[in-house]
Amino acid sequence: MKTVALFSIKGGVGKTSAAVNLAHLAARGGARTLLWDLDPQGAASFYLRIRPKLAGGPRRLLKRKNRLAEAIKASDFPGLDVVPADFSLRSLVLALNRLGDPLTRLRRLLRPMRGDYDLVFVDCAPGVSLVSDAVMRASDLVLVPTIPTTLSLRTYTQLLRHARTSSLKAEIVPFFSMADRRRRLHRNIMVDFARRTPECSRIYIPYATEVEQMGPRRMPVTAFAPSSAPARAFEQLWAQVAPRLDVAG
Repeated sequence: MKTVALFSIKGGVGKTSAAVNLAHLAARGGARTLLWDLDPQGAASFYLRIRPKLAGGPRRLLKRKNRLAEAIKASDFPGLDVVPADFSLRSLVLALNRLGDPLTRLRRLLRPMRGDYDLVFVDCAPGVSLVSDAVMRASDLVLVPTIPTTLSLRTYTQLLRHARTSSLKAEIVPFFSMADRRRRLHRNIMVDFARRTPECSRIYIPYATEVEQMGPRRMPVTAFAPSSAPARAFEQLWAQVAPRLDVAG
């Protein structure tokens, strides 16, 4: 079982839409897939028509090693299950702080899932915290959506610096999200950043109405608009990422 985190220090960069669409593509390709919604906003749960309710909150979730399995809900898509989130997760940092070895706690929660799933996608809340550090320690790959703006790139630099100083060893791969190639600033930033950052994916997710429609439609764009530009971009991104995880694209 491989774990992929979708994470960014900055909010509003398309993190949750990427998590939902990539998880849907993985499941559609035959991988037994779990999406763990760790963002208190519960947007990933909402998009997949799962009631954003974590029974017992974070304290109960962390209390027993089999608690994660008890929280799993089936989505409308074959092969894709969800651990939903709700606003109680805002206190997850406090709950982790009360435990021994908090940085390894989430990894230990995932271990019993190995026989049931091939892939776990984790949709993290924005910002750097004990939770994000624990997620990155539990992950094989961290995908970082980045808008082609100066401030968004700055937060990626901050993330790399934090990962080095905290000895977080997961592979970190940025990709551009909500990109508008009609804007000269976006084009210039994407070219310059890709030149300076070899780990950056050359696949970018365009700014598009179809992604915004995920809210009212409550499903991945790869499901309701599979021929659209963002759906094709997510497919290309997943085809690029899947071999790193030894799964079919």
